[in-house]
Amino acid sequence: MGILLTEAEMAAAGGTAGILGMVLVYGVLIAAMWFFFMRPQSKEKKRLAAMLSSLEVGDCVCTTSGFYGIVIDISDDTVIVEFGNNKNCRIPMEKSAISRVEKPDAN
Repeated sequence: MGILLTEAEMAAAGGTAGILGMVLVYGVLIAAMWFFFMRPQSKEKKRLAAMLSSLEVGDCVCTTSGFYGIVIDISDDTVIVEFGNNKNCRIPMEKSAISRVEKPDAN
């Protein structure tokens, strides 16, 4: 008769299994949220950092406000960008304000 469990033994086994199941579900939920939200954001940060580290004088850049210009000087965390055909329009800005870099053609 050792095969049959009493009601007290079944309740004790069910309570432990319920808590473990709930912890497992929450663990899977947190892992899924990290995979779909945090991981792409960290990949984008790495891509942006690599783009800014490869920035050189003469590159065409697009700023976060949508202006296109040519980089004429680079310092630690700022760049000087020349906008338009007017050679007198040179604006210093932070590197973080650059959203896209286009390398000049080798032709």
